[in-house]
Order: sequence, then C-alpha cells, then structure tokens
Amino acid sequence: MLHSMTGFGSARLDTEQYCISVEIRSLNSKSMDLSVRTPKFLSDKEYEIRNMVQKALVRGKVSVTVEFTKNRTQKARNTINKDLLKAYYTELSEVADKLAADKGELFRLALHMPEVLQQEEQEDENADEDWSQVQPLIQEALQGVNSFRANEGKALTTEIMSYIDRIRILLAEVDKHDPVRVESIRTRIRGHIAEISSSEHFDQNRFEQEMIYYMEKLDIAEEKVRLVNHLHYFTETVFLPEPTGKKLGFISQEIGREINTIGSKANDATIQHHVVEMKEELEKIKEQINNIL
Repeated sequence: MLHSMTGFGSARLDTEQYCISVEIRSLNSKSMDLSVRTPKFLSDKEYEIRNMVQKALVRGKVSVTVEFTKNRTQKARNTINKDLLKAYYTELSEVADKLAADKGELFRLALHMPEVLQQEEQEDENADEDWSQVQPLIQEALQGVNSFRANEGKALTTEIMSYIDRIRILLAEVDKHDPVRVESIRTRIRGHIAEISSSEHFDQNRFEQEMIYYMEKLDIAEEKVRLVNHLHYFTETVFLPEPTGKKLGFISQEIGREINTIGSKANDATIQHHVVEMKEELEKIKEQINNIL
C-alpha cells in the first residue's frame, strides 16, 4: 500500500518538574532532508535522533522539534546566606535592645534583608535521565507521522488507481478502433496501387518492400501489449509493502513512452484523441507520485 511523504506527529510528557514536547513534520522530497532542533542538553544526541528518524521515515523533508520546559518552581532554587542573615539579625537585635522594642519580627525582617535570599539556577545534571524520557516521545511522534502517511497513502492509492483504470479503458478503445484504422489504411493503399500500377516505371518488388516497411511502421500491436504489461506492473507495485515511489516514477515513464509511440505511429484522429486523454491521466499520476514515499 502506498504511503504519502506528507505527515505530522507529536508527543508530550508533563511532570511536576518539567514538560517535554516533540513535533515532527514531513513533506515530499527526493531524499531525506532532515532538520533537528533540540535543547542544548540534548545536542550530543542529535546523531542518534537523526538515525531514529532516517530509519522510521526513509525519505522526505522532515523537521524535528524537541522542547524541554521546566516548571516555574523548578527553574530556580532559593539559598540563604547564613552569615549575612546572622549579621542582620544581630544588628537588628542590638537596635531593638536600645529601643526596648519587640523582637518578635526580627527574624522575618532579617530574612528579607538584601541578598539574604539568593536564587541559583539549577544545572541540567540529569541529561541522561532526561534523554530516557525524550527518546520514547520521539518514537511516539514518528509512529504518528507514519500513521498520518498511511492514511494519506490510502487516499492516494484510490486516486492513482482510478487514473490507471481510465488509461486501461482508453487503451481498450484504441484496441477496438485499431481494425478500423488498419482497414482505412489498406483502402488508401489499394487506391494508390491502382493509380501507380499502370505506370511503365512501376517496380513491383520495390513497391512490396516499401509497403512492408510502411505497414510495420504503422503497426501498434507491440506498443499496446507493452502498455498493458506496464499498467499491470504498475498495479502490482502499488500494493507492495515497501516504499515504491521511485519505482512507480520509472514505470510511469515507460507508460508514457508507449503512449507517445502509439500516438506517433497510429496516424489516426480517433486514436490521437484517446492518446491525448491517456496523457492527461498519466500527468495526474506523475503529480501524485511526487508525494509518494
């Protein structure tokens, strides 16, 4: 079954300490075109992330975004400058004694004096532990992308096979009309023979050789057979389990070559009309193949 190269997948983990979110987007591309954006503490994991994406998605223009956000209560921690607190408290206590004031609020006042409470940013000391949380989220997002691609691929399969079926119908019309075309050519040839056979310069052997060449040049039987085979091969390839986008592109080129040859050799207005319609269907197929994995 076909898979689209267009896809989206995401995963998220929320804890009391932090939030991790992963988003992966994919568009069509001739090869793997991958961009990765991660927090600084995961910079040494980029190679591993790239391998995971390459293995899972194979081809496409892919962007991976990993965001790691600590909760506000976890971003910084308060520390107490004990020496400075003690100095403030002693000084405030001495002043209170001199003024005979109540000392009940002195500790609270000292605690909120300048530079007693200091904030220290927490270091990412557990990068390996964080990575163990990020890795399954990336896998989950990749599975989401592939599910998206598979669903898109089902629609593409239905659409492309409708174009292939239309080409088959048109080819059947060509095959149906071909005897009429051949008989028309024979009638014209008989008329020409009647005109030139009376000439004293008429060479029967040369004439027969040229007629054989002429008839072979107009014969489209082989092209019709090859086109049928290409259409059958295309259909078989569509339903293979592995990625087949590039192979289908090559087969569509062969289909186009046979259609063009039928058009150029037929020398018939009705068949030319069917050929034009087949080319239109083939162009629709080629447009969709550009987005097939």
